[in-house]
Amino acid sequence: MSLLSVLLDDQPRVSRRDLVSQFLPEETLHALNSVLNHLPKLEKDTSITVDHDHFQAKIDVQQFKPEEISVKLNNDNTITVEGKHEEKQDEHGFVSRHFVRRYKLPEDCDFKKLKSALSSDGVLSISAPKKPEQKQVEYKHIPIIRTGPIRKGENDASLNKA
Repeated sequence: MSLLSVLLDDQPRVSRRDLVSQFLPEETLHALNSVLNHLPKLEKDTSITVDHDHFQAKIDVQQFKPEEISVKLNNDNTITVEGKHEEKQDEHGFVSRHFVRRYKLPEDCDFKKLKSALSSDGVLSISAPKKPEQKQVEYKHIPIIRTGPIRKGENDASLNKA
């Protein structure tokens, strides 16, 4: 057995939480835990669907009034959804909420047909259909159009065929 392991075994074990709490105040730990606990809820509040027909994003915005929500299409083919309401007083103190979400739209989406809708239960849906695929034409018959005067021998040949 090495001397180092003997020395370490005699030392009291310190948990990671105790180590962190030595460097961070309890309020900071509480705030960090609160954020970590809300992360799974944030993931459930949003769903994104991209298939061969369309792009769709759904966001739970029931804590915001319709006039507090904005949806913007940016030049870099992203959508920015923002919700914000000012500080309001309730029975516990003051509340202010603000969120921003950005979505990168697929290149083949038809940006001119982008729509957003807010349901009565507070779910904002943003959708854009995909552009129809340009099908490759196997062949196309191109008629020949004659221009200029007909030469003398050509008129007789076309009459013999008819």
